[in-house]
Amino acid sequence: MKYRRFISAFLLISATSSWADNTIETTEFWLQNGQLAIADSEQLKPQKGVAKNVILFVGDGMGISTITAARILEGQAQANNRGGEEHSLSFEKLPYLALSKTYSVNQQTSDSAPTMTAIISGVKTNDGQLSVSSAVNRKEKNADIVNAQQVKTIIEQAEQHGLSTGIISTARITHATPAACYAHTSERDWESDAQIPADATVTDIAKQLINFSYGNGLEVALGGGRSMFLPSTMPDPEDAGKFGSRKDGQDLTQQWLTNYPKAAYVYDRAGFDAIDPKQTDHLLGLFERSHLEYEHDRPNDTAGEPSLTEMTAKAIDLLSKNKKGYVLVVEAGRIDQAHHAGNAFRALTDTIELSNAVRQAQQKTNPKDTLLIVTADHSHTFTIAGYPQRGNPILGLVKETGKATPSTDKNGLPYTTLGYANGPGYRGATGRQDLSHVDTSHPDFLQEAMVPLESETHAAEDVAIFASGPKAHLFHGIQEQSYIYQVMAKALNFKAGQ
Repeated sequence: MKYRRFISAFLLISATSSWADNTIETTEFWLQNGQLAIADSEQLKPQKGVAKNVILFVGDGMGISTITAARILEGQAQANNRGGEEHSLSFEKLPYLALSKTYSVNQQTSDSAPTMTAIISGVKTNDGQLSVSSAVNRKEKNADIVNAQQVKTIIEQAEQHGLSTGIISTARITHATPAACYAHTSERDWESDAQIPADATVTDIAKQLINFSYGNGLEVALGGGRSMFLPSTMPDPEDAGKFGSRKDGQDLTQQWLTNYPKAAYVYDRAGFDAIDPKQTDHLLGLFERSHLEYEHDRPNDTAGEPSLTEMTAKAIDLLSKNKKGYVLVVEAGRIDQAHHAGNAFRALTDTIELSNAVRQAQQKTNPKDTLLIVTADHSHTFTIAGYPQRGNPILGLVKETGKATPSTDKNGLPYTTLGYANGPGYRGATGRQDLSHVDTSHPDFLQEAMVPLESETHAAEDVAIFASGPKAHLFHGIQEQSYIYQVMAKALNFKAGQ
């Protein structure tokens, strides 16, 4: 809500204010700024020891343009900003950086299944497949064939070595990115048994989570997707008139409680808040039938939901009980879904919440023993364009330096800084909309798109990897996405693939 209130005021202020204050950003200012940055860089000393913990943050669909726009949006909401452009998200301050090639075995522009498989296992595969090799055909129904081509994930290895493990997502916990950590399947959409063909022998993703057999099982699983775990005859505990989706009659949430000692299952904010990590060893939280709410909408949820930051904090408290260490994967899954909807506001505010979660993780861990990684599985066709003046509202209309009115296209119509190459925001069929009196900062506004599609697509450019802690210095240059796994395995002193 604070971003919404700020933007309304900012639109009025910016009409008469210049944010490029030359009395501040003088020649001396920039030269001194550069010298301070050099001095800071010269203090970097690679940590070559073994990591006790690894925390991997994945902003689903968080391309570089998303990071830039979110940085500016958060910066413009702060009272002491110089325009917002100079601001940094928490993870942008991490000392080591690389770029990741996101193509999959059979796709130039990839989806989340093969990209997360590469990140978590070190092996690239085909679109739609989770933690199996590319030798498997998509929608392969024979479990023997699928199982023979499994690739081991860093989560599975961690459990084998006696570490604790956790997976968090604002999407369904059975959705592609979190599912790649623990499930092996030829089809990412087989989240419950109701979605699997009747003649298939493979196991659905939700059941694979519950039956995860490495080590002593997952310690933490927090996200959405409750319907995938409940039978179709069971009423949903939050949404009246709604039921689970499983056809096999099994209540997998009860199986979780049966599988583990000192286990807990929660579905709302009250239950989550009541969990004492000291008294709980295995925590399953399913806060929505499908995906969690966007961060902007979360305060209005019926039963209440914890934020990504709060889930991260509680997971770290629980996992930290293991003296051997832990591996935690945290996904901001709804960045991706907001982009698919052509809705920059929610994509950016969810990115800011990811930054908050990273900051919380930094505060609760020691950089000397914890490898912290922030990356994305792929990008989106999200653009920042035009020639807006310094400090121009990032969600607003383009207004060039020294001009009192918005810039216009060849037809005399104003346009926004943010847009998409394709998606539901296409308005070309009837001509561009006159945005002169449209609140383009409204949470429900859809940025304009060049090509009409029901859902905006992913993009194929490289994405960023930010890191700190033991072995973080190994992130450099442009790497295959599968390299991320290699660094995690090296930091934990695991043999790759074993």
